[in-house]
Amino acid sequence: MIEETPPGGSVALADLPASTTGPDAAVVRVLSYNIRSLRDDREALARVIRACAPDVVCVQEAPRFFRWRKAAAWLARETGLVYATGGATAAGPMILTSLRAHVERSEDILLPRVPGLHRRGFATAVLRFGGGHRDPDGTGGAIRLGVVSCHLSLAAAERYDQAGMLLDRVAALGVPYAVAAGDINEQPDGRAFRRIAGTLRDGWATEPWGSEATFDPGDPRRRIDALFATDGIEIIGCGVPSGLPGVDDADLRAATDHLPVLAALRVPRAPASSVSSASSA
Repeated sequence: MIEETPPGGSVALADLPASTTGPDAAVVRVLSYNIRSLRDDREALARVIRACAPDVVCVQEAPRFFRWRKAAAWLARETGLVYATGGATAAGPMILTSLRAHVERSEDILLPRVPGLHRRGFATAVLRFGGGHRDPDGTGGAIRLGVVSCHLSLAAAERYDQAGMLLDRVAALGVPYAVAAGDINEQPDGRAFRRIAGTLRDGWATEPWGSEATFDPGDPRRRIDALFATDGIEIIGCGVPSGLPGVDDADLRAATDHLPVLAALRVPRAPASSVSSASSA
């Protein structure tokens, strides 16, 4: 997917498919990004997010202390997105969306506290894309995507337990198609990462695009941020958007202490039977 080498020597990366909604599926662009509580170059961060043109942003380390809602509103406004859920109410994870996404429901989950360790949580939402196309038999359908934004523990034992809680939370969304994205604080050979990838599909491993390592921006060598998807979602491409038109390397280094992960997903329309079941749940 490499296109060319522009003046200056950096490699230009072919973009992922644009967001679209059709009668049978929607292409949804999902970005996962640890923003370090907006403590770095906010303008650079906003430029990176805008250039990625996401429909959904799974944020980690969102502002969660004094006037955190004002900071979240600033980020949403500067990136052309809207706040969906999370932040302080989820101990850091947050979800932003474009206006394409209709938030059907959301829930912030606080995980059990381990004495001496930072409390963790999940920001979760069920999103709908498109205007409710009809099946040939006249029954209603929908393009729904469950989303979980996560930031797992620095402690190995707690992180492994939280990986199991993450899988439980994805299942509890009650939708056929879902993604979980965030800062795993562990590389793919770690126990927690492997626990998640044993049930959900690792986006980079399934369809690599862009670059792999996410930490740290100055000399990235470790992939500790990831996006996972349930079966049935087509992962068109997933990776760090270094070299994507509009994503400047200097902005990536200045924005925060992690690199983002961008994916394009083709999400099918849910079968009418599952829509009816979800509506009555």
